[in-house]
Amino acid sequence: MESNEVMRDRQREQTNIDQDNGRRSSPRQKNGRREHLSKNEFAPDDGRFVTLEEYWAKWYENPYPHIDVSYEWNNGRLEAKPLPNKPQLSLYNWFLDLLRRYLETNKIADLINLETGFVLTIADPEEPSGQRGAVRKPDIGVILNSNPVSWGRIDQRHFAGVCDMVVEALSDSTQAEAERDTEEKKRDYALAGVKEYYILDPNGDHMRFYRLAPTAAIYEEIHPDNEQVVHSELLPGFQFRHQDLWRQPELAELALDDTYAGYVIPGYQATVTAQRVAEERAQALEAELARLRQQDS
Repeated sequence: MESNEVMRDRQREQTNIDQDNGRRSSPRQKNGRREHLSKNEFAPDDGRFVTLEEYWAKWYENPYPHIDVSYEWNNGRLEAKPLPNKPQLSLYNWFLDLLRRYLETNKIADLINLETGFVLTIADPEEPSGQRGAVRKPDIGVILNSNPVSWGRIDQRHFAGVCDMVVEALSDSTQAEAERDTEEKKRDYALAGVKEYYILDPNGDHMRFYRLAPTAAIYEEIHPDNEQVVHSELLPGFQFRHQDLWRQPELAELALDDTYAGYVIPGYQATVTAQRVAEERAQALEAELARLRQQDS
């Protein structure tokens, strides 16, 4: 049997462990706010409160040398961006390629992605200052050439203005993450003046496309037309067929489709049509020559 002294040592050791675990899992107090640090080993500081200055200095880019994690900043709190699954990533890449094709043909805007952030200032009467701030890293952000804030200098690591369009691939590993995209970000993007907001969801439950209402800082849903085509007002001529978000056709197929032919490899459809006509003429000529040869014989 263990001696009483050994047993007391074991009890003290266990008490220390329990207290340490309690400190790690219990909310921390900072500036009157309860700070809930994440138990996610891939985003251990999710929920930490930091100033905006601290965020830019430490948390905006590569906060850990050994963990691939990206944090947004929401009114003082770090929010980790969840990792996508394969269907979400596939849909995101297809849609990003579509936008790139459009902007190669219509040079009216720039794109940001790759964890580039932009700054939101949002009216909020519950805040002492009357407003709150956030730094969001949209999956895709569109900045029109006419945007009042310049973008593109070599020293810029974030966009100081408001994106004209934002596209988010739904983060839905938890209900809270899904609500962040479909409710919180939707509300905040509208209040900040993002003109169009698209939510990509391969499951289809939350696939939505919104434009800013003309008289209020709220979104109106963009519905497909009778041909099931969604049209952007912000980007003239940018359109896509609703069911193609699931089919994700190759570019060569899109270039032969009238819905996309205006901006996906423009001229390709005319070239293919001309080749087809030339081949049909050649075949007709060969058939006529064969007929004449047979007639002469």
